[in-house]
Amino acid sequence: MEFLGFTLRNNLFVAPMAGVTDRPFRQLCKSLGAGLAVSEMVTSNSLLYGSAKTRRRANHDGEVAPISVQIAGADPAMMADAARYNVDRGAQIIDINMGCPAKKICNVMAGSALLRDEPLVGKILSAVVKAVPQTPVTLKIRTGWDTGNRNALSILKIAEQSGIRALAMHGRTRACGYSGHAEYDTMRAVKAEARIPLIANGDIVSPETAKFVLESTGADALMIGRAAQGRPWLFREIEHFLNTGTHLMPARVSEIHRILLAHLEDLYLFYGTETGVRVARKHISWYTKGLVGSAAFRHMMNQLPTIALQRQAVNDFFLALAEHNEHLPYVSSDPAMPALANANCEDLAA
Repeated sequence: MEFLGFTLRNNLFVAPMAGVTDRPFRQLCKSLGAGLAVSEMVTSNSLLYGSAKTRRRANHDGEVAPISVQIAGADPAMMADAARYNVDRGAQIIDINMGCPAKKICNVMAGSALLRDEPLVGKILSAVVKAVPQTPVTLKIRTGWDTGNRNALSILKIAEQSGIRALAMHGRTRACGYSGHAEYDTMRAVKAEARIPLIANGDIVSPETAKFVLESTGADALMIGRAAQGRPWLFREIEHFLNTGTHLMPARVSEIHRILLAHLEDLYLFYGTETGVRVARKHISWYTKGLVGSAAFRHMMNQLPTIALQRQAVNDFFLALAEHNEHLPYVSSDPAMPALANANCEDLAA
């Protein structure tokens, strides 16, 4: 796919998710079939640039291009400064967050709260585009603030007039959070009016739903978030299905074991021992959620304080699975459902 001057492997994007899409996860998803991965949102508050969290989120060492960085805030001048700051540190695409439904973001009038103030939306978008004239700027939104105030079409027009190069849209209002179903009719209406690429996001959990969303919305690309947690190989499964109309053979337990171990090692190196162990716990939980016999394993694993013990627990669990199963044995026939049902929405930016 040709996108903003870059040639991508495909039109499957990793959604920006706070606490999830760190550099290790982005690199892993790209290696397993994603065409683009957007970073966790980076604050526009310059007072926090020196914090360990912000430095990690701005770390793109060794990452496959293009590097897309999402910024969040409500002050046009601060957002412009944040865009320049991240471009100076390697960002090749700047994405503006106006889709996050988390209370801690909306309470400071950032994220999807901005959809209630269209004049401010225009000021922010124009300020960021002008701040980094050589760098494409994209926008992530929801369909509106609530079902009585769906203004995605108005935001699209403001975005196009401001110089935004692509629009990603989660198909729910802020008030809906992650309940109900994504509004593919709203996405289709926006796509019909758009002069810039539209990226559809929401409820894309399988190769079949990916094909359905592309066909029903006419979107140029898909953005996948929660369904890829603990299942980053979903991108290659979707890619294969869209290209061939057939399903890729399910990954063997031994391969998923190797993928998880490599992911953990990357997390330990990226975060250091103490934080690495803590961050690894949630990823191990996502990888094993819904698997036969995994509840007791997760309870035990979450008590383990060291890297060595985590590694051993993961090895023991997957080697035991492999003794009796060639492929991952889910309690439910749908491996996507556990991850979606148990997602912590306050941690997600998409």
